[in-house]
Amino acid sequence: MQIETVQTSPIDGQLPGTSGLRKKTRVFMERHYLENFVQSIFDAIGGGAGKTFVVGGDGRYFNRAAIQTILRIAAANGAACVIVGQAGILSTPAASHLIRLNGADGGFILSASHNPGGIDEDFGLKFNAANGGPAPEKLTALMFEATKSITAYRMAVMDEVDLGTLGTVTVGDMRVQVVDPVADYQALMETLFDFDAIRDLFAGGFTMRFDAMHAVTGPYARAILEGTLGATSGTVINGVPLEDFGKGHPDPNPIWAKSLMDLMMSDAAPDLGAASDGDGDRNMIVGRGAYVTPSDSLAILAANAHLAPAYQDGIVGIARSMPTSAASDRVANRLDIDCFETPTGWKFFGNLLDAGKVTICGEESAGTGSDHVREKDGLWAVLLWLNILAARKQPVADILSDHWQSYGRDYYSRYDYEAVASEQANALMDALRTRLDTLAGQSFAGQTVAAADEFSYQDPVDGSISQNQGVRILFENGGRAVFRLSGTGTMGATLRLYLEQFSGINGRCDLDPQEALTPVREAAQIICDMQAKIGRTTPDVIT
Repeated sequence: MQIETVQTSPIDGQLPGTSGLRKKTRVFMERHYLENFVQSIFDAIGGGAGKTFVVGGDGRYFNRAAIQTILRIAAANGAACVIVGQAGILSTPAASHLIRLNGADGGFILSASHNPGGIDEDFGLKFNAANGGPAPEKLTALMFEATKSITAYRMAVMDEVDLGTLGTVTVGDMRVQVVDPVADYQALMETLFDFDAIRDLFAGGFTMRFDAMHAVTGPYARAILEGTLGATSGTVINGVPLEDFGKGHPDPNPIWAKSLMDLMMSDAAPDLGAASDGDGDRNMIVGRGAYVTPSDSLAILAANAHLAPAYQDGIVGIARSMPTSAASDRVANRLDIDCFETPTGWKFFGNLLDAGKVTICGEESAGTGSDHVREKDGLWAVLLWLNILAARKQPVADILSDHWQSYGRDYYSRYDYEAVASEQANALMDALRTRLDTLAGQSFAGQTVAAADEFSYQDPVDGSISQNQGVRILFENGGRAVFRLSGTGTMGATLRLYLEQFSGINGRCDLDPQEALTPVREAAQIICDMQAKIGRTTPDVIT
């Protein structure tokens, strides 16, 4: 097999964030751009000689072409085997499972998660380590350094690999295994949940609507929900992955999954509504007339996990990202287990999972998962909800109400201010930081500040420290506001304002969240001087 060495030079801005490198698709399609980044990954991990990798993505535009490039560079770098999902398809949790199942050395996951797809939209690539989880910060730092010094990349001269046909082909000294993207993942799910009980649930007339949003979970949901568990045909909608996600925004929240929300709030609502995102690692749960926030979902799943076979002996701990509400903390306290507060980004859960310190993890951005893989897992969360519903034989709304009566309610919402000029967003955050030491004791919109800080995290496993992870404002009446810049967008900055107000067991749990959060919201916007700093107070998205 002929190997070409292609001369190149560093390209600015190839810094992998919490979810890898994300840019506009046309940027990834530019000469040398993808090749530079992939070669830099191989350089950062000590080369590919004799190693096994998993490759797949969410099916968005440029997915298949990018996989062919990765295969050529992998072959040129001496990889022994690459396992690829048929048609280039692998959900992110399925890829994590395949890495772990096959003892692979890592995996290349092509996705921009919940971001829109298409030639004029977004693309992304991240490397997952041998544990199946996103590359830790030490490794992403090495990748970035490699991108800044790269002078050449290696490419094998080879025909395109047929990704549509299952089986193994040999390219030079490298084996390429094209595998069913669903089979191994489904087999794992069957070890975790009581599929017989869920089958009985559907056989008894339980109804459901799962919106795959024309993204990667369509084939998984159809095979498992309709094929194995007996849900009626048509339960899964928008189930065919499309390169542009049907021109939709594959983000499972009440805004972008509005048609599902409208159905679930109507007289024609099924018993359960659910949705997942572009790469299958996020979920939305809605009961008939009852939206479940991701924070509440995490808490309820943790409190009821023992109803599923995999967790029947209990869970050892819970981890949540800092912006996620404290609802899961209250469950951990009741169960007398540890609860960890981490920065945003699933990679921070990896060490805790590997060390056996936690069983269930979650983020307010609709990501929930457990120690079965090292990624969040949208369909896993839906199946655990189904297992709980089958065991408790109650509607979602009643399970929500029972939980709040037992633990109190954390009213919660996230405001996204998208495409803010980076200079303005950074100026707002910098101004906040200068005031943190002076805010305690001051009152804003009737809310008195109890404490304020910038969140930092020391990993309890490896001792590493992550600083500047978001600004927290805590109020005396149980309210909280968090300010953070998101790293998942591709244009400007997304300023996120997270609002929380706790109402205890004896407090009101039936208010509209936006009503309950009004005092905290008004105080937060005054504290950061939002109108002056970014020119607006109305968010683009409220979840």
